[in-house]
Amino acid sequence: MIVIRGLTDADKGRWVEFTKYYGDDAKDLGRIKSWNSNNVFVVFHCDGYWENYTDYTAEAVDPSRIEFVMKEKNNDW
Repeated sequence: MIVIRGLTDADKGRWVEFTKYYGDDAKDLGRIKSWNSNNVFVVFHCDGYWENYTDYTAEAVDPSRIEFVMKEKNNDW
């Protein structure tokens, strides 16, 4: 779980793992683009151009469904 009030500009671009609303252990990897008082906006699936993630549309997600991951994106995602 991520606490929105604890986020800083340094968290933009950090990798997060999102637990989807369906399926057993269905997860997805993305990068934080921005946030507001209710949601964190995460970029998922940018055709592998992760260095340009800010050019892609972000999805609003419930901060209770995401957590920071310590590793960089790899081919398993």
